[in-house]
Amino acid sequence: MTTETTETAMNPQAIADSIDTAVPTAPKTAVLIPCYNEATTIQSVVRSYRELLPDPNTATIYVYDNNSTDDTADLARAAGAVVVSEYRQGKGYVVRSMFRDIEADVYLMVDGDDTYEASDVVALAADVIDGRADMVVGDRLSSTYFQENKRAFHGAGNRLVRWLINKIFRNEIRDVMTGARAFSRRFVKTYPSLIGGFEIETEMTIHALDKDFLITQRNVTYRDRPAGSTSKLDTIPDGLRVLKTIFALFKDFRPLAFFGLASLILLAIAFALFLVPFIEYLETGFVSRFPTLIVSVAIAVMSLLSGACGIIVDSIRKQTRTFFEIELTRVAQMR
Repeated sequence: MTTETTETAMNPQAIADSIDTAVPTAPKTAVLIPCYNEATTIQSVVRSYRELLPDPNTATIYVYDNNSTDDTADLARAAGAVVVSEYRQGKGYVVRSMFRDIEADVYLMVDGDDTYEASDVVALAADVIDGRADMVVGDRLSSTYFQENKRAFHGAGNRLVRWLINKIFRNEIRDVMTGARAFSRRFVKTYPSLIGGFEIETEMTIHALDKDFLITQRNVTYRDRPAGSTSKLDTIPDGLRVLKTIFALFKDFRPLAFFGLASLILLAIAFALFLVPFIEYLETGFVSRFPTLIVSVAIAVMSLLSGACGIIVDSIRKQTRTFFEIELTRVAQMR
């Protein structure tokens, strides 16, 4: 009996037959809704996705409540969502917990403020299911965002962030900070979130670009918050935090370019300062501005050090990238 089982397991034809007759299973979809004080809209959001994804065996709607002081959690639970509490304040912490805790084949992430059309967000899953994308970006900015959004500085901030990231990382992402996305399991289980706040969307985008994940973009309809619903964003402080995040991620993900640029700037300053005593020496044969000469040499040394740091850190980054690729293979084999 044992011998027959072993022979069957090693028979290529038996393996092929079992594959041919296997019944494909529908992909497991998880709808992820991070929430903080969204009692006005959360039931409408949950019910919209439950209507589009009615089978609880293939789709689960999760609401992660981030210390809401209103009835968000109770209303979400009553509408049919699985409600989980995340006590560390900040959207980044919520997303970190969602990605760690939830097992699925396709992940849809959307805000709980009812600003996205549910059918558009569900349609994002198609690219993940077909294997065309690890992250699908729901593009508001090419759709109705600038007509619906009533906060002028938010539009300007979105444009600035988009321009910076596309210039630094040489890509054409149309909406960096959108809250509507779809992810593959491979992306979710290998995404090392280091951001605690709402800058999480920026970090996810840069991580996907840096690690060469497959990215597609689809337009999604955006509508402004309904009456009674208020934004949790503080435009100027939160915008500055996003810019700080981009600066830090530029250093971490493209160290050779970052430190190389710093090196060139320092070298230009050193050269400009050095010209003053050098011209004086050519004209008189003497140097009286020793402080300027000393400062120029010191800045030139700083330039060299910056360049050396860029080379060293870039080498470390390449080693880290190798380990990440090995981790991708490990995660793929777990399913």
